[in-house]
Amino acid sequence: MLNIIVMGLTSLLTDVSTEMVYPLLPLFLTTKLGATPAIVGLIEGIAESVASLLKVFSGAISDKVGRRKPLTVAGYSLSTLGKLFLITAGSWHAILAGRVMDRFGKGVRTAPRDALIAESSEKHKMGAAFGLHRFMDTMGASIGIALGYLLLTRFRGDYRAVFAISIVPAALGVACLTFVKEKGNAERQSRSLKLNWASLDPKLRLFLLVAFLFTLGNSSNQFLLLRAQNLGYSAEQVILLYLAYNLVYTAFAYPAGKISDKVGRRLLLVLGYMFYGIVYLGFAFASARWMLPLFALYGLYIAFTEGVEKALVADIAPANQKATLIGLHATLVGIGLLPASALAGLLWNTFGPKAPFLFGGVTGLTASIALFWVLKGEPLPSRTGEAD
Repeated sequence: MLNIIVMGLTSLLTDVSTEMVYPLLPLFLTTKLGATPAIVGLIEGIAESVASLLKVFSGAISDKVGRRKPLTVAGYSLSTLGKLFLITAGSWHAILAGRVMDRFGKGVRTAPRDALIAESSEKHKMGAAFGLHRFMDTMGASIGIALGYLLLTRFRGDYRAVFAISIVPAALGVACLTFVKEKGNAERQSRSLKLNWASLDPKLRLFLLVAFLFTLGNSSNQFLLLRAQNLGYSAEQVILLYLAYNLVYTAFAYPAGKISDKVGRRLLLVLGYMFYGIVYLGFAFASARWMLPLFALYGLYIAFTEGVEKALVADIAPANQKATLIGLHATLVGIGLLPASALAGLLWNTFGPKAPFLFGGVTGLTASIALFWVLKGEPLPSRTGEAD
């Protein structure tokens, strides 16, 4: 439990830093640097996809050497350094470099960290463990968004001042990792880095494919922020909408994880994908007054899926490939982010702001139906055994 709390605190502080910056970037890019929505989509797609390619390799290396902590520390440190590019950015190319380094760090740390969380929890409480981590992570996001709003108001629209201050909580988050304790595992050390797709559990293979297809319609959250701005919201109001989304996510992340331990992962994931589809269709057709409830409902989608998906993969994965398969899931999702965000930007530029949300809405609803069948007969997590 200590490891889960410490890593949750690290994620909290890191997300304070990240979310002080994240909702400001599309506004900074479009209003200060003259970038188009297509450029915003390109930056996010490249940053997320390139970084996500690392996740399966980082997980495999972690399984090979039997260590989680060194890669976790390295990943969080790289993300902290990436913030430096934002402070001096004179063009969108510098923002791209900063985002790639930030997401590169996320790619390095995600699978080893999540494997350490899984190994620090009891099997029948896996959903609760990931839910608690997501709760602390998102609490940090909510604090970061609120700080970003207050600082942007205080500094009268000086984005760079906010970017500079965001480095402080990121550095504190890295320092917290000194308290994480792990032990090497000889069984993991004896395994090779090879991963045979055909040898994976059939249910896991189908789930990974559905998750990948869903991601093709799941463009960057920055398009939600641009849509609110498109409907007349100011930069400060856009930040408050994003805060509302994160507050809902924070409130439901831990309960969703605990519920998935009792009723299984399937119900939560199907509902989450369904909420995504409904929200995106709402963003296509709704007027400005519907933005707040739509952002709140989007928070339910994230709460019902992000931690629960990781718990599902951890449930199915063999002990000696846990980090590898958690990384494989993250990598497949990440690979889809580049075409998803690039396509969203292209659809926006070509057909208008409704187009990317129509595409994403249909994709989300279709994926929820597919997931309902793929996870049919999914067993409840075992209540036997000690910490994995």
